[in-house]
Amino acid sequence: MPVLPEIIPVTDLRQDAAATIKRLEHSHAPIVITQRGRAAAVLMSIDSYERAEEERLLLRRLAKAEQEIQDDQGHSLDDVLAEATALLTNKSA
Repeated sequence: MPVLPEIIPVTDLRQDAAATIKRLEHSHAPIVITQRGRAAAVLMSIDSYERAEEERLLLRRLAKAEQEIQDDQGHSLDDVLAEATALLTNKSA
C-alpha cells in the first residue's frame, strides 16, 4: 500500500525550513506544500530528485527504443555486440 506523503502548509515551511529539510533527508519521502489549503508544490531531497530524474531518463530511452523497434529502425543484437567488441578491441590496442 502506498505511503501518503506528508503535507505541510507553506507558513510552516517558512517558520522552520531547516527542520523540514532534515525530515526529507531522513525519510526520502516527498513533502507536499499547501497554500490556502491546496497543494502548491512538492519538496523532495536531492537524492530522491536525482533518482527520479535517472528513472525518468531511463524510461524515456526505453520508450524511444520501443518506438524504434516498432518503426523497424532498431539494430540487431549481433550488430550491437560486434560494434561493442570492435570498440573494446580498439581501446585495449
